[in-house]
Amino acid sequence: MALGTATAPYELRFDAGRICLDLLATTHPVERLDSTEALFAWITGAGLVPPDTPLAHADASWLVGFRELRGQTGQLVRARLVPEPRPSYDLALARVNDLARTAPPAPRAVQGEDGSLVRELASPPELAALLGAIARDAVELLTDPVARACLRQCAGDNCPIVYLDTSRGRRRRWCSSEVCGNRERVARHRRRAALARA
Repeated sequence: MALGTATAPYELRFDAGRICLDLLATTHPVERLDSTEALFAWITGAGLVPPDTPLAHADASWLVGFRELRGQTGQLVRARLVPEPRPSYDLALARVNDLARTAPPAPRAVQGEDGSLVRELASPPELAALLGAIARDAVELLTDPVARACLRQCAGDNCPIVYLDTSRGRRRRWCSSEVCGNRERVARHRRRAALARA
């Protein structure tokens, strides 16, 4: 599977602390799920399926399904961060709950070439099973008061990423210290340098 420049593996992020939050991060800074190949890379990178799982049976409806679940999950998560009236909240909640009823793909242990046990799926995963795994993760996150209390919005300029702050003291400010944190440090340095020159 060849990946385009917009979906190079290093640009797909899996550092938000939950699979459902990693799915939300696929909209920033641009749409990351822009092809079935990008979606396959995300599905594998998120650990929903073992590497080399055949996904050739997937089609454009998978992109629609993942994007819809992303939007619905985003509504629910953001309502926890900024409580304000959201007209489609109940519809999003009903849809996520409905998707969560579907069992995730069934794994099995098989012997690898070196004799060690490796995980593979009993059969190629169906769209509903993958969406069900993410929806279950969202339900678990949103119904767990401890995890819900750790939800944070990145403090970076124009960064919409939501993550779980599991740092000591719960003082994490950015989705990524290397990305948004570094941008903030560079901007602060430039402001100090401009003041020193003035």
